[in-house]
Amino acid sequence: MNARGPDEPGRPGRPRGSSREMLQEAASELFLEQTYARTTIEQIARHAGVSRNTFFNYFQAKSDLLWVEVDVSLERLPAALRAAGPSEPTDAVRRALLDVASDFGPARVPWALTQQELMATTGELEASALSRLSAQAHLLAGFVARRADGADGLLCRGFAVAVLSAAAAAAVEWAGAGVARGNLAPYVDAAIAPVCEGFRGRFSQP
Repeated sequence: MNARGPDEPGRPGRPRGSSREMLQEAASELFLEQTYARTTIEQIARHAGVSRNTFFNYFQAKSDLLWVEVDVSLERLPAALRAAGPSEPTDAVRRALLDVASDFGPARVPWALTQQELMATTGELEASALSRLSAQAHLLAGFVARRADGADGLLCRGFAVAVLSAAAAAAVEWAGAGVARGNLAPYVDAAIAPVCEGFRGRFSQP
């Protein structure tokens, strides 16, 4: 018999998994049944068989549930940048983004991107994407500034925002391509290659 905490009784018939996984599953079910806007955190927690406090142990907001798989993959970006080697900054960023994009294939597609009409999440996706774009742009701009000697800060930020926006557009195109979509990486490469080429040589290096 599985041990349960006092605030996590579990749902009858639902195999015991991690609370994080149970919250993800419960949220996707409720978003599909009654849309994102009509679903509360309390409903998600109750549907998952955990407490409201347990929800906040894993997520800061309801919108975080739309980005779980993306956030997990983006956690690898700093390491991917470090592994890119002493190459031209735009080449290093391109390789790192393709490394992260390779996590996603036909069997791993964020459900928020493919079910956004049924879940009515389009507006929330756009709003919550902005904070993630800003955070990753800060990371990439800092990387380029450190890699390049005396690079203009505005130029670094401009490149970071441009390349991430291109990658995001590629992800939307990929998600809408259906069962024949294949891996995300080729889509991202096609979108970011012109951006990287356009900025190539604009950053001085030590």
